[in-house]
Amino acid sequence: MGANSSSISELPENEYLKKLSGAEPISENDPFWNQLLSFSFTTPTNSADLKLLEEATISVCKSLVEKNPRTGNLGSLIKVFLSRTKELKISAECQNHLFIWQAHNALFIICCLLKVFISRMSEEELQLHFTYEEKAPGSYGTECEDLIEELLCCLIQLIVEIPLLDITYSISLEAVTTLVVFLSCQLFHKEILRESIIHKYLMHGRCLPYTSRLVKTLLYNFIRQERSPPPGTHVFQQQTDGGGLLYGIASGVATGLWTVFTLGGVGSKPTPQLEQCSPLANQSLLLLLVLANLTDAPDTPNPYRQAIMSFKNTQDSTAFSSSNPHAFQINFNSLYTALCEQQKSDQATLLLYMLLHQNSNVRTYVLARTDIENLVLPILEILYHVEERNSHHVYMALIILLILTEDDGFNRSIHEVILKNITWYAERVLTEISLGSLLILVVIRTIQYNMTRTRDKYLHTNCLAALANMSAQFRSLHQYAAQRIISLFSLLSKKHNKVLEQATQSLRGSLGSNDSPLPDYAQDLNVIEEVIRMMLEIINSCLTNSLHHNPNLVYALLYKRDLFEQFRTHPSFQDIMQNIDLVISFFSSRLEQAGAELSVERVLEIIKQGAVALPKDRLRRAPHFFDEGCFSSKHLNHRTSKDIAPLHRS
Repeated sequence: MGANSSSISELPENEYLKKLSGAEPISENDPFWNQLLSFSFTTPTNSADLKLLEEATISVCKSLVEKNPRTGNLGSLIKVFLSRTKELKISAECQNHLFIWQAHNALFIICCLLKVFISRMSEEELQLHFTYEEKAPGSYGTECEDLIEELLCCLIQLIVEIPLLDITYSISLEAVTTLVVFLSCQLFHKEILRESIIHKYLMHGRCLPYTSRLVKTLLYNFIRQERSPPPGTHVFQQQTDGGGLLYGIASGVATGLWTVFTLGGVGSKPTPQLEQCSPLANQSLLLLLVLANLTDAPDTPNPYRQAIMSFKNTQDSTAFSSSNPHAFQINFNSLYTALCEQQKSDQATLLLYMLLHQNSNVRTYVLARTDIENLVLPILEILYHVEERNSHHVYMALIILLILTEDDGFNRSIHEVILKNITWYAERVLTEISLGSLLILVVIRTIQYNMTRTRDKYLHTNCLAALANMSAQFRSLHQYAAQRIISLFSLLSKKHNKVLEQATQSLRGSLGSNDSPLPDYAQDLNVIEEVIRMMLEIINSCLTNSLHHNPNLVYALLYKRDLFEQFRTHPSFQDIMQNIDLVISFFSSRLEQAGAELSVERVLEIIKQGAVALPKDRLRRAPHFFDEGCFSSKHLNHRTSKDIAPLHRS
């Protein structure tokens, strides 16, 4: 590196990097640093070039790991960066490009080195490398023992205090990225880190007072989606479609981190790489998710999670609780808009889930919105394109629906929102349909996909739980939605009969042979019967609570009445079948009285008249879980990676 532009192929032989990683100590006041930091670099923007960069610099990093205990050059580099950041705010205000450029380059090198150091050594060894000084070979400095904390605190101050301008965009991005790289220690441990040195610095001491400001700044970075400035507006050269070398490096690191912290591990098919319009917004979101999911310290809860759980709307004038010093206010309208627009990325979906699940202020605000379709439609698109999404993204979308459907007001309002021309729904042209009917269609499609492809019991449970929560509030179901409810029951009925037949044949075949073990058809039958019962309870709940609002469902029920015949006398379904059997008998009788060859319109008219005439007290209240309230996400959303993985099992 140095005054001339560097390319990846030249890095191993670069004289300045060789001196940095060599055996000669370099004082923090040496003019060498001005030479080292005066470089421009054509940054890689794809994984192949990033790999080339790692391969090209590995010899330099190995040499520094070996020589640093005697030279302390890593510490000197960090001190040079720290000294230059002291004037960074003034430099931004005065448009001092050169000063910001060199500070950025110092952080760029530090972050590249950190990534290699962290991947090759324990936190304890890393901490030692921050304490080595040039005074004597292998000596430990007393003043530098907290150099890690000083660097972490400096990075946080840089993020929250430096104004975001074209000339500061790159250094702000690298500061966020460096924090992500610091936290990547978790990637190299199979177990959850509970005594991390980096976590301790971030949750205590000098970093702690910045908690709420850091969380607020990261959220606003996500909300604003500031694009990377065009070439020429900042000194450090960048590709127009990228976001800096370290953006590429840490993007993969951070994506892996939030998966490890929240779901227990990686192993699902990745989401297709989305075009990143705002590298800073994306990296800020990833850092926020990692911070929020850090393990609580033994003596104190995670302050970043506390901040995320408690922040309020800027229009909320109520006093903050004294028990939470990390609370703050943010514009909920802007946050809501950003969440609606960014749901194509699984990290944005995870943020939405986390806010709905943990922040009651956000949940109340979202459920009170009159444009809830702007949020629900992107979630439904995730589920509709289940084949293209990773399992974590699908589960987060389902749990979000489950949280929303716990609210009766939501379940009522979605049937009042009328949508036109849903272009992404390909099975049928939907020129006009309610949001509630569309939600039912997409959830049923997800269940059918799961039945034929992945056979994941938990996916069934979450989908059916959402339908169950909604069922008492079904209103004016679209005829296609009503048909799909009965079609799903038909599919389950056929599957039940098939397994029953296989079990019978297997039992007969085993009578003549004692050698081969019997397949466990009983377990399969129990699972199918459990799902069938939930479907019957969903239908029953709708008939009990809103029969007169759903003539299309009654029509579909009558059209496929033969499906339910076999379950009338089945001991597992007799109780739940009473209402359904009553409705079928009542309306069948009225249709017979009206004569043969009735048109669809005439049948619907008879059903509407019959719904008014049917005494409400003849329908028994739905049993079991409907008496106890809705299905709660609290019991259904905490899946381990072992539970989640089967979604894409072959």
